[in-house]
Amino acid sequence: MFLGGPTVRYQRFFWRHLPVMLAGILAGYIVGCNKPAVRQLFSLNALSTNEIQFQQPPPTSLTTESLTPAAISLEEPESSTRMRAAIVGLVRNSDLFGLRMAMRQIEDRFNRRYNYPYIFVNDVPFTDEFKKGIRDMTKAKVQFGTLDHESWKVPEWINATRYEQVKRDARYPHGEKDSYRKMCRFQSGYLHRHPLLRDIDYYWRIEPDVEYYCDIEYDPFAFMHNNGFKYGWNIAMTEFMDTIPTLWNTTVEFVNSHPEMLATNSLWEWLVDANGDYNGCHFWSNFEIVDLSFYRSSQYQAYFDYLDRSGGFFYERWGDAPVHSIAAALFLNATQIHYFDDIGYFHPSVVSCPANSRFSGKCVCDESKSFVQNGYCIVRFKAIKQMLLNPNSTESVHEGPIHYGQPAIKAVYE
Repeated sequence: MFLGGPTVRYQRFFWRHLPVMLAGILAGYIVGCNKPAVRQLFSLNALSTNEIQFQQPPPTSLTTESLTPAAISLEEPESSTRMRAAIVGLVRNSDLFGLRMAMRQIEDRFNRRYNYPYIFVNDVPFTDEFKKGIRDMTKAKVQFGTLDHESWKVPEWINATRYEQVKRDARYPHGEKDSYRKMCRFQSGYLHRHPLLRDIDYYWRIEPDVEYYCDIEYDPFAFMHNNGFKYGWNIAMTEFMDTIPTLWNTTVEFVNSHPEMLATNSLWEWLVDANGDYNGCHFWSNFEIVDLSFYRSSQYQAYFDYLDRSGGFFYERWGDAPVHSIAAALFLNATQIHYFDDIGYFHPSVVSCPANSRFSGKCVCDESKSFVQNGYCIVRFKAIKQMLLNPNSTESVHEGPIHYGQPAIKAVYE
């Protein structure tokens, strides 16, 4: 009874309910086969022979528009296609928050696709908190370095008494500060010689609190290389002339002693007014992308050494921006200097927006707040470059009013 009872009950249950189960299966089959997609997958012959085959749907063309965002490939380029380049900054531990903001934008707008390394240097060691906070922002390699005494000092040829008097009498931004002058000297002549940059061919300068308003969907380093550009910039304005009263005369002395260093198609005329005096135009070096072979060249190094020995970084307050700009304009051909007008960029107090970027393109850049494109130095740059490279052109390089003005300075080393 124990062995046979359950089996008998199961058999009776099966035979009692078999008609109902068969009716349900048949009804489901009839309903399903009324659907075209199901009729394509099954056939009566297949059912009768137990040889059901699932057919693949017809192939369709695949475009990025038909993919969900998660399906679109954002793979990084192979490392072999990247240039020997880095994003580089001279910063302090106190700049952590502002630098994280800048890195977040560069990563989102550009570097998450290219994974270029970052190099940060400081006149004192970086804290563990700073290093962790920076590394949290990127999967790219990050290196941290300190400056040696030679690159961060008041040189021994500077007269201490005179220098202290200069700082007391200064009536221009940062005129009283040692650190600002040391920063300008370092950026002018030593950053590109730092050991961490030894194997780097190109650098992109980064500073805290800057913003990037547009997606950068190409590699600016490769762009520079492929087009033979040595110096790339985004903002140009006039300098505070009180900070550089003898820079131009010192430059002229150097050029007169080394006329062979002047480039054939230099932008000398971009630098001077109708009287041949320096007009103050310079590229803002807080954004610059540079082929470091230029800064490492014998011409540039000789020029920096001449300026350095003259004492103007300390007796006045020569900035690295006019030094870089004058050198580029004199020692490079006009074809080697590129205006990155397609990069939306903000440095505290100044905005540079690409044309028509407020309501179009992959930008969020308010052109109503961007005046530098209509500034004297940028308009003059375009005009002089056109005159050198296409002297027969009748195309106007600018329409509308031209703005004249000087920047409001905010610097890392204050």
